[in-house]
Order: sequence, then C-alpha cells, then structure tokens
Amino acid sequence: MQAAVTGSLVDRSTNPNVPIATEEIVQASLDAWRAGAAIVHLHAREEDGTPTQDVERFRPVVDALRAAGCEAILNLSTGSAGGRVKGVPKRWQCLELEPELASFDCGSLNFGEWLFENPLPFLRDMARAFRERGVKPEIESFDVGHVQTAIRLRDEGLLDDPLHFQFVLGVRGGAPGTVEAAMFMRSLIPSDATWSICGIGRAQLPMNMLCLMQGGHLRTGLEDNAYYHRGCYASSSAELVERLVRIAGEVGRPVATPDETRAILGLVP
Repeated sequence: MQAAVTGSLVDRSTNPNVPIATEEIVQASLDAWRAGAAIVHLHAREEDGTPTQDVERFRPVVDALRAAGCEAILNLSTGSAGGRVKGVPKRWQCLELEPELASFDCGSLNFGEWLFENPLPFLRDMARAFRERGVKPEIESFDVGHVQTAIRLRDEGLLDDPLHFQFVLGVRGGAPGTVEAAMFMRSLIPSDATWSICGIGRAQLPMNMLCLMQGGHLRTGLEDNAYYHRGCYASSSAELVERLVRIAGEVGRPVATPDETRAILGLVP
C-alpha cells in the first residue's frame, strides 16, 4: 500500500489537515508508515508552502525519515510542481537522494486548466537518469496512450521489465475513474507488470476496492482525496491508510510489509 501525504495541487483550502511544512510532511509520512503504508509518495514544498522540485527541499524530508528509522519505500515525485517546472533536468534532480522508487509521468495531458508536458524526448532523458541512479520508475499513466508510451520506451531499451504502473484515474483531461477505464488500461500492460490505481477524489475508495478484487495494489492519501466520507474531511493520510488496512484484512488480502513490497516490485535493497 502507498500513502501520498501531500501533493503539488492540494493545500489547506482543499483540506485543513494537508501537511505543508517539512516537519509536517515528515510526521505525516511516519504516521502513514506506522499505520501500514509500505510506500510513501513525497512532494516537496518551499517554506511558504509553494510546491517545488528543488532537491534541497526534498533533502530534509528524506534525511529526517531515514534518521527516524522509517522502513517504508520512499517514492519521490518528478512531476512539474503544479506546472511550475517545465521539462528540464530539475524535474528529476531528486533522484540524487537515491530513493528506491520515483514517479515517471509517461505522457502529456490537459490537467484541468493547464498542460502537463511530458514529451517523448524529455521522457527518454528522464528514463536514462533513472537507470543511471538505479531508481525504479513508477509509471504514472493518466490515459491509455501513456501505457503505450511506456511500452514503447521499454521496447527502445530505456525502461526495464517488470514495469510498475500507477493508473491515475479521475483527473479532468485524463481517463475517468471507472471500472471500465481501469480494466481496459490493465489489459494493455505486460503480463509480468505490477499495477496500482490512484483514484482522484470520489474515485479513490471505489478504485481501492477494484484493486483489492482484481489483484492490484493500493494507493490512498490526502494528495488524492480530501475526504473520509462525503462532507467529512479525512484527519490525515494515516486515517485513510488505516481504513484500507482494515478492509484488506477483511477480504483476505492483508497489506504487504515494506520488505514484502520490495520483493513484489523487484527492488534492490
């Protein structure tokens, strides 16, 4: 299970409990790990809360988590900080911190009102950087064509099997958060690939349930969804993790530990 504790598009107007300061992000990550998350997905913030891809803003979060003995897999964002950073090496500078996993946004799309740019030349350069650093890409696929692009990069020798996909469903401009969209995208991935679904907003819990039934993996957290129930804010990402730990146990698919997750994803310790 993965917890996405803070993103580049959410703030306290989305949910007053969204962690913004470095120490808040660290604490939210530790709480999510202790609640059962095997992976923690991290974005960085400037001191004023502005999303950033500056490696020096990622560094204190990563260092603090390691110093605290956090055993969760750290998955760093190589996104555009909400459109603030275009397709340049700064997007992937955080790989210097040697995370085991990092996001790899595998195509461009209209993300709400702005264009999220990930052209092929940029993706090829980023794939080489991942390989040089020994970091496994989490292939974020917002639409069907993004899956095809990942397979193309694999065929070009830039991404290695087994691939790991994160279907990001429910973004306005991307594939909807529906069973039909999720199952079609799953049908396109290689047979040895692993997959998860990031359901946005109201799609989060239904997509979590679909993953549990269909053999996928789970992602939850305040980056994707502000609410625990309709009209009721989630108090933390840890609260959302705890709910899924309980449900997964009830349906006979207990969540994996960090080391079990490393084995599933083929990560080198």
